[in-house]
Amino acid sequence: MDFAEQAVAARVASIELATLNRDAKDAALHAMADALAAAEPALLAENAVDVRGARDAGTDESIVDRLVLTPQRVAGMVQGLRDLAALPDPIGDAVRGWRLGNGARVTQIRVPFGVVGIIYEARPNVTADAAGICLKSGNAALLRGSSSALHTNRVTVEALRAGLSSVGITPDAVQLVEGGREITGEMMRARGLVDVLIPRGGAGLISAVVEGSTVPVIETGTGNCHIYVDAAADIDQAIGILLNAKVQRPSVCNAAETLLVHRDIADAFLPRALDALSQAGVTVHGDGATRVFSDAVVPATDTEFDAEYLSLDLAARVVDSLDEALTHIRSHTTGHSETIVTRNRETADRFVAGVDAAAVLVNASSRFVDGGEFGFGAEIGISTQKLHARGPMGLPEMTSTKYVIEGDGQVRV
Repeated sequence: MDFAEQAVAARVASIELATLNRDAKDAALHAMADALAAAEPALLAENAVDVRGARDAGTDESIVDRLVLTPQRVAGMVQGLRDLAALPDPIGDAVRGWRLGNGARVTQIRVPFGVVGIIYEARPNVTADAAGICLKSGNAALLRGSSSALHTNRVTVEALRAGLSSVGITPDAVQLVEGGREITGEMMRARGLVDVLIPRGGAGLISAVVEGSTVPVIETGTGNCHIYVDAAADIDQAIGILLNAKVQRPSVCNAAETLLVHRDIADAFLPRALDALSQAGVTVHGDGATRVFSDAVVPATDTEFDAEYLSLDLAARVVDSLDEALTHIRSHTTGHSETIVTRNRETADRFVAGVDAAAVLVNASSRFVDGGEFGFGAEIGISTQKLHARGPMGLPEMTSTKYVIEGDGQVRV
């Protein structure tokens, strides 16, 4: 089946999905989860093929980490589908409603997009998450994963489609799009067949889709996430937040990439923080004021303050004020997640108001910026744009709306 045929089949499937009630969709999600769990041996075996191929190709280990599946990660994919079944169905929810002076009732309700195309890099868990979120929100999914995860994605999608078939729902609601780069181009030009595209991956992929697509795009962004340690910070708290945000899983978009420290707390904070980071295996790329505190800090170039390392590397700079920290963040942010550590409420409020990002954190790790942590269930991605959706995209963000007007013969005069 070529892409045009897949897109047409998805369009037909989307019509069926739009009319399903919650019970039918939840039964499908549980069936998909059961089928995926049963496929675990094949899934791990084919994932090992992909991982070997990636390492043989010299792929950076931070990318390999995203590609690797373990029994625990497969269990997480399965549980993610079950968690989605437990969430409320957004379709048909009334966003707002009112009665006109002539007696007619106007209600704005949530409806599916229709056909959602998702173009993503080597994170096979996205395949199950995206399929489940699209199914629950009444959308057909065209999944364009990277070639590095092809064997894994094939087994995953085969299992998900088998689950759908087992409960009488067309398997064309979830399809894997294969082929060369020309297929990605077809998806980007499939206006009228695909209702919205969502890219997930590095800056190059996202930019290519945003700039080259004629299909509407919801932009998910890269994460040059900053932590600003204010003069009024609790030092122990700041070190705990910094280590969690940088070290817990450095290869993801909500990991910290830049540390800014107020000069008034630098003498007390930086020696301890740099030692803790070093013990955790982090290489700090610092300005001159940071390098004073440790010979292990390597000089930071100007470009490194724009870097999304996705590794155990961190850029660091000492600033003279909150205003200087805000100016730095505005110059280098990707609009993902920005953090302040402070005990001063007024300073925290100024930071929240002055930072332009999808998420702003006060005395908390940026690793919390995640659909699951927010209670959304599995997320489709974190949007850094300002239209339609911003931040972690759960089920409501995968819907559009329409107006329903109910009358009793009213006509316009």
